[in-house]
Amino acid sequence: MTDTDPGAQPVLTLTDKALAKVLAMREEEPESASLVLWIGVSGTSGGAYTYDMYFQEASEVRADDWVGVQGDLTVVVPADSVPKMTGSVLDLNRDLLAGGMSIRNPNQPPQPPQPASPAMTGPPPDLSGEVAQRVLQVLERQINPSIAAHGGRADLVAVDEGAAYLRLSGGCAGCGMAAVTLSQGIEVAIREQIPEITRIVDVTDHASGTNPYYEPAKK
Repeated sequence: MTDTDPGAQPVLTLTDKALAKVLAMREEEPESASLVLWIGVSGTSGGAYTYDMYFQEASEVRADDWVGVQGDLTVVVPADSVPKMTGSVLDLNRDLLAGGMSIRNPNQPPQPPQPASPAMTGPPPDLSGEVAQRVLQVLERQINPSIAAHGGRADLVAVDEGAAYLRLSGGCAGCGMAAVTLSQGIEVAIREQIPEITRIVDVTDHASGTNPYYEPAKK
């Protein structure tokens, strides 16, 4: 593959300064006249591609590699790197202290899928009724301001036959101390102020949650 098609977007171009530097580097190589510049993707790091750049004989070019000519330099991008590098620019590193060269690449590696939100269980949401409204008031005025300091939140899902169904989120989802928070803090506060509530049911799927505020001791 070559860049002979005037309408095709080049896979890689060099700025004038980068071209001059590469040509000077090539002159230091033995049999420099037979060498071309090879640049290909070597991997990923920090959400961006990393690269290999080296001189190699032109005879190593394969039919499906991309070949471009800029000034007195022939540039080769291996076939498997072409879709990852189309539209890239090789330039001198703008950070003079770092030196060297850098590649401005408009393409990014595929990002890993984001973990799904914790699955939730429990009865259908139902906040109707006077008791449910009183539970909501306790949550919003007393409980949530307290556990918010640890990134947590408790929401009422439903009230049914004396049970308040709560869903924990934020720092409380997946937390190893969630059961303690629920029984010694939330449940006590709600049952003291709303005697119609006889038990609290946690409907959070803690197996799918993560929590940075608590870690069991390592053995």
